[in-house]
Amino acid sequence: MHIPDGYLSPQTTIPGFVAMVPMWGVSFHKVKQELEKKNVPQLALCSAFAFLTMMFNVPVAGGSSAHAVGAVLIAILLGPWAATVSVSTALLIQALVFGDGGIMAFGVNCINMAVVMPFAGYGLYKLIAGKSEPGSGRSLVAAFLGGYFGLNLAAFCASVEFGIQPLLFTDAAGQPLYCPYPLSVSIPSMMFAHGLVAGPIEGIITAVALAYIVKLAPNLLQRGVSRLPAQEPEKVSFFKRYKPILIALLVLVVLTPIGLIATGTAWGEYGTDEIKDMVGYIPKGMAQMADKWNALMPDYSLPALGDGQAASIGGYILSAVVGIAVVGLLIFLLSKLFSKNSKAAGTHE
Repeated sequence: MHIPDGYLSPQTTIPGFVAMVPMWGVSFHKVKQELEKKNVPQLALCSAFAFLTMMFNVPVAGGSSAHAVGAVLIAILLGPWAATVSVSTALLIQALVFGDGGIMAFGVNCINMAVVMPFAGYGLYKLIAGKSEPGSGRSLVAAFLGGYFGLNLAAFCASVEFGIQPLLFTDAAGQPLYCPYPLSVSIPSMMFAHGLVAGPIEGIITAVALAYIVKLAPNLLQRGVSRLPAQEPEKVSFFKRYKPILIALLVLVVLTPIGLIATGTAWGEYGTDEIKDMVGYIPKGMAQMADKWNALMPDYSLPALGDGQAASIGGYILSAVVGIAVVGLLIFLLSKLFSKNSKAAGTHE
C-alpha cells in the first residue's frame, strides 16, 4: 500500500500533501492536549509497532504480497489523532531511510494509512464495542472488524488513486503518463490482496495485540475503553512499566526476516523495470519521477553486507533496529517541540 513516486501525478501528490498539513497540525495539537508528557513513550512504542508491522510482508496468490499496518490498534490505545502522528512518523522514516513509499507520495500515503485507516477502523470499533470492557469477547471482535475494515478502506482509497491516473493524465498518443492500470484493474487487484489476505491478518493482529496489552500492559490503555485501568506510580522505571511491550517489540525484530518469505512485490509498488516487463513500456511521467531519492538502506537492506540470504536477513534485522531507533528519536524531538510550544503559550497568557 506504500505508493512509490511516479505512480501518481504531481496534480495528485501535491494536493495530498497540502491536505495533510492541517491534519498534522490538528493531530499534533490534539496529542499535546490529550497525552501527558509521561505518555510520550507510548506514542514512540506505537510508532515502532507500526513500523515493524509493515515489515511483515505476506505472499498473495499471483506472486504479489501485502502487509498489515497496525493503525487501528494505535487508535484504540491512544486515540485516532495519536495514530495519525504515530503512523505518519513511521511512514516518513520508511520513505526517507528505506525507500519504502515515495517522497512526493508521502502525503497521499499518510491520508490512506494515517488518517482513513485509523479513523474509520476506530469508528467501527467504537460502534461495535460500545461500553464493553477491554479484553471482553465483544471488544476483541470489534477490534478484529475495525482492523479489517480500516485496512481495506485505506486499500480502496489507494486503488482509486492508482486507477484515476490513466483517466486524467495521458500523453499525445493516449498512453498513461503515470500509473498505467485503470480502475477496472487497480480496484480488484488491491481489494483481493487486502480483502482476503492482509485484512484478516490486520484484524487478528489488532485483536490479539489488544488482548495481550489488556492482560500484561493495561497502563497503555488510554482511549476506546469504558473504564481506564489505574495508572502506575510515577516512580516505576521506564523498562519495568513497558517491559511487556519492549519484549513484544524485541520478538518482532527477531522475527522480521519472516517478511522476506514474500518474494513478490506488492501490487502498485513495482519498480520501473517490472512495469516495463508487465505493460511493455515505462510511462513517461513515471520515468521522470521514479527513483529520484537514494535511500540509505534501500528495501530494508544494507548494501555493504553484500548479497546472499545471510546478508538479507542481517540487513532486515538491522533495518528494524535502525527504524525503531529513528522513529523513537523523532517522537522524542516532537515531544520536545510540544513542550516548548506549551511553555511559549503559557508565557503569552
